[in-house]
Amino acid sequence: MGSGVAGALKRRGGEAVEREAVRQGPIRLGDAVRTSAGALPNRHVIHAAAMGYRAEDEAVPKRAGSRSSADIIRRATLRSLALADEAGDRSIGFPALATGVAGFPIDECAEVMIAAAREHARANPNTTLELVAFVVRSADDRTVFERAVR
Repeated sequence: MGSGVAGALKRRGGEAVEREAVRQGPIRLGDAVRTSAGALPNRHVIHAAAMGYRAEDEAVPKRAGSRSSADIIRRATLRSLALADEAGDRSIGFPALATGVAGFPIDECAEVMIAAAREHARANPNTTLELVAFVVRSADDRTVFERAVR
């Protein structure tokens, strides 16, 4: 866990969150794992692999100029939602996956993640999830996600 969201989770949640995540890895791009929340106030943390940085990730197709792709983000979002459902969660908060260090465009990310959330809801009519929140860095990013919801 280095910079961006992963680094923030480590700083706020503590070393236990990182240790648990590392024990479950490495995972493939588009996959996700659940750990305890450490010192964070939530029940647990779901870690989505949406950015390729390892040598073995080089073979996975990505958007030019980015370390991710729409397919990777879609699969990571769906897997995260499935893990939240398995845990009986009523809510989940997502960052805009792969839009920071990975360089994926925020507008495309918003479209992909919102479509994945809708896909999950349609495929799982008995989902425990009542709220899917997208937690973004700026007012401009918020506007992008709000437009994508419409």
